[in-house]
Amino acid sequence: MSLTIRPYQDTDAPDIAALYNRHRDNPNPVAGGITGAQLGRELAERNTALFLVAVEDGQLVGTFGLFHTTGRRTARTGELIADMFFVAPAHRNGLLTGRLFTEAVEWMVGSGCLVLRLTVNPANSVAFRLYRRVGCVSVGRTVPGEDGNVELHNYIPLILRSVFADLGDEAKAALGGLSSFATVAGGRDDELRTDITVLDGARTVAHTLSLGDFRLAACVDVDRGAVRAATLTGPGGSVRELRLTPPPQYARTAVPAAPYRFGEGALSAELDAADGTLRVWADGHHGPVFVSTWPACRAGSEAGWREGEPRDLEITPREAGLRVVERCGEDRVTGEITLVGGVLEQAFTHTRTPGRIFQNVGLRQGYLEYAAGERHPLGTGLGVRDASEVVAAGHEVPAGTGLTWGGAHWTVGLTAEAPLRLVHGTLLERRAVPGADGVSRLRTVFRNAAASTETGPAGTAAAAGAACAPSGPRTLELRVTAGGVTAWKEGAVRVLRSPYPRSRVFGCNPRWTAGMWVTGERGRADRAGGLGWGVRPSGGWEEKGPRALYAPADGTGWEVHAPEDPVEPVRVAVRGRPQGLSGGEPGDRRGAGADEARDTVLWLTPHTPQRTSVVFESAGTRWERDSSQFRQVWADALSLRLTDGGWLHCRPAPGAPRAAELVLRTTSAGLLVGCATPTGTDADWHLSVHDAPLT
Repeated sequence: MSLTIRPYQDTDAPDIAALYNRHRDNPNPVAGGITGAQLGRELAERNTALFLVAVEDGQLVGTFGLFHTTGRRTARTGELIADMFFVAPAHRNGLLTGRLFTEAVEWMVGSGCLVLRLTVNPANSVAFRLYRRVGCVSVGRTVPGEDGNVELHNYIPLILRSVFADLGDEAKAALGGLSSFATVAGGRDDELRTDITVLDGARTVAHTLSLGDFRLAACVDVDRGAVRAATLTGPGGSVRELRLTPPPQYARTAVPAAPYRFGEGALSAELDAADGTLRVWADGHHGPVFVSTWPACRAGSEAGWREGEPRDLEITPREAGLRVVERCGEDRVTGEITLVGGVLEQAFTHTRTPGRIFQNVGLRQGYLEYAAGERHPLGTGLGVRDASEVVAAGHEVPAGTGLTWGGAHWTVGLTAEAPLRLVHGTLLERRAVPGADGVSRLRTVFRNAAASTETGPAGTAAAAGAACAPSGPRTLELRVTAGGVTAWKEGAVRVLRSPYPRSRVFGCNPRWTAGMWVTGERGRADRAGGLGWGVRPSGGWEEKGPRALYAPADGTGWEVHAPEDPVEPVRVAVRGRPQGLSGGEPGDRRGAGADEARDTVLWLTPHTPQRTSVVFESAGTRWERDSSQFRQVWADALSLRLTDGGWLHCRPAPGAPRAAELVLRTTSAGLLVGCATPTGTDADWHLSVHDAPLT
């Protein structure tokens, strides 16, 4: 059999789409699959640097891509993002995986982009270990965010290019004879932790590379994208310092700066001076109600909805808004932004076609209405399929179509001035299309739907659905070694699913140990990551009572109150450390203030069938759905049909803070429920089992 690796050709697109559609574990899943045309558009819109395909006897069996942007993120200067790395199952135990990675890295060494970034689900132990084995390191957050991934970096291309001129003939010959970067990197452990060491105030990573009988040691400044120092140890043990060739360009790091603020009354807006991201805030709503990225001077360099590259922006305050200018050589894009009377106006002029604009509606609960009154509850995968992994496969919305998102306190509305895409129910991809006067205009309208209150309606609404509890005694076990509740039964009804006494994978959590536990997470409205997956921190818990645990490392405490009478709900009291007292995650370049919008979350893995009925209250409206129909929903109250019969009700206790919310995620391992409140806010949660759902 003949196996070849070659660059992508346009005629490959249908075969790549078919390959991905055949395998549910492909790296860029989209419900219902994608077409070859969508795959081709995606590669064009990502400003693809290199896309490799592996072909055996005429059949496409593997892919590996290097991109300047993925829609979700945009690479900094000198970096590329690896994605769409996929090998058909029949070839995963051979050499193909290593060959694809090696050829991509070799191409990078000859280019000006020398730092490789990629994301991986840490619960996918095979992929995570592979990336660690070829020298990928963690320099940022070490737990997955809402998207389920952690980011890794590979600096081997940068190191090799920086030292190559001074390696010497023997070491160069040894390097040329290597067939896999797994033998170069020496491998790292597969622990989910940072590889950062701070030296003289700089965040650095140390590498030791094996070049035959030679050992190359290098220290990399990860924020500048440059090698600080390197030494070469010869076969006889002699050590010499290597002269370094500077990189073609240094990476830029955003310099912290106060945002520019404007607006009036219950609405306000702020523009991030580093990358041009616009946020709109509304009284009574937790987190921004609307986020819009900056379009950039040139297509392919636009900011992603999770992250963008630092930019040189000229920002001038104007009446009720701002004037923002970005220059790229002879090219320029100018934005006039105002917020008046609940209307956000964004008007752009440009010398050439700018990049895409991603806009995120920050309502988590409520509905989306479009297409002549068609209304769907808000949730990832509800009404509009989730195309965040392949933006080009998003739902096409024709020009002139009106879209409305309604929540408990605010509605957000717009009319598509030009065709746009719904990437999912609350994420839009828009283009700056000029009108007859040469100006591209985007208009978004915000309306106050109801007066806000200090406490939400969850307690009374959920109580209305109360029904008879199952007969039989209540048993509940909490174990400090597992960090949570390992068993809960109401009579014969199993309420929680737990792996105790083992540790297993659940969704994107590689360390699932209990059926109920508590973690501190990045905030649900955090742009860079969103709410995580309940990965337990390395620090342990202390037992503070029969059913109470305390974590000295971050000051989080929680206690389970389980009355003997099963008619009474189980009450879980969660107490998180106040905001600002704990620093950011290790390696997080945002530093000690990184937790200013964090959440403390009570997690549950309910004992449900793989596919079950779900009833949830979203912004005052009751909805019933099958769990197979969505990926994630936020709610004021939830009911889940359990395996042994009965319904698990979850809700904040009466009097809970307004920002207390529930999130429900569906995974191949089962359902995951998160009960979230802002860190520093005390919250009690009511959990109970009944013979009927919420009404």
